[in-house]
Amino acid sequence: MAIYDFERCSVYLVEDNAYIRKVVESLLHGIKFGRVSSAPDGAEAIEFFKTLHAGARLGGGPAFDVVISDLVMAPINGLLFLRWLRTAKESPNRFIPFIMLSGAADTKYVNAARDLGVTEFLSKPFSVTSVYKKILEVIDYPRQFVATQSYFGPDRGRQEKGPPDEDRRKMKSDDITIVYSADKVVKPKDGSDVWYFRLSNHLKEKVGGMGSGEPGEIPTALLDEAEEELERAALDFTDWAADYLAKLSKLCDRALEKEGTRSAEFEEINLLAHELRGQGGTFGYPLITVFGKMLFDVTGEGCVEDDNAVEIVKAHIDAMRAVIREKVAGDGGKVGRALLKSLEVAIERQTKVT
Repeated sequence: MAIYDFERCSVYLVEDNAYIRKVVESLLHGIKFGRVSSAPDGAEAIEFFKTLHAGARLGGGPAFDVVISDLVMAPINGLLFLRWLRTAKESPNRFIPFIMLSGAADTKYVNAARDLGVTEFLSKPFSVTSVYKKILEVIDYPRQFVATQSYFGPDRGRQEKGPPDEDRRKMKSDDITIVYSADKVVKPKDGSDVWYFRLSNHLKEKVGGMGSGEPGEIPTALLDEAEEELERAALDFTDWAADYLAKLSKLCDRALEKEGTRSAEFEEINLLAHELRGQGGTFGYPLITVFGKMLFDVTGEGCVEDDNAVEIVKAHIDAMRAVIREKVAGDGGKVGRALLKSLEVAIERQTKVT
């Protein structure tokens, strides 16, 4: 088995949460990526990649080997950024491996990312091992790219179960065109045409694995060091979570003061809940993820926004504050079950109020 060295490789990270962005950057440096750059949202990432496109026209090659992007961001989310990278004329590399990192791992989001050409989907909470394994998937098992009039991206057939895609049903058809160059990417003119792009595995060459036909790995010591760094980052999680819970409390107060629609407040509450559900398990507080997801589900689009709904939000805040205050790690055992039961009772009580 080859021992990979990521020193010559570069990653571009897009994450709107400054705390998580710092943690993931540290993780990537820990497994020895030579270059890690980042942006706080898809809009800034697109502007940056436009500059790379301009540089490439002057003779430079692709400046990054992998993109890792959060999904839920504003004003440009991960899906819109992915679509731009795969389809825009100003994209410097439409074939770049794209790993979507998100706590919103619901089927609709996974399918949307897949249909826009994502390479891998990594759910939050994450770990050093889960991030590392997705990167190895990109290196060791690259998929050919497929181009039709309606799709451009990695071959979706590798992970697909059930009936094959339309482009997969054409595998033995005369309509298949095999392309071995990435120099020119345009849509097939005929609606029945399918192009397969089979390109060299430059990433595996960069990490030193082309001499072996087997999957590779990095030294175990590097993974252990990265895990230790993630554990150190967890020490700051309670402060980060407490800040988010304070923001939720202020939104509740603001909502109760309003006589009209509270949609803006509940939208913000829903976004903060999404962040909490995505991070808790990463830093040893899976109950924060559980309670964050419960809050995310009850404050989604079309939710009730009356005073009782605000009280339900407050009940979630109280439960999560108790987790942080008592440092209830893991599933919390009896304490965790008691907190969950208390939250369920509070929700039921407020729901019955007329």
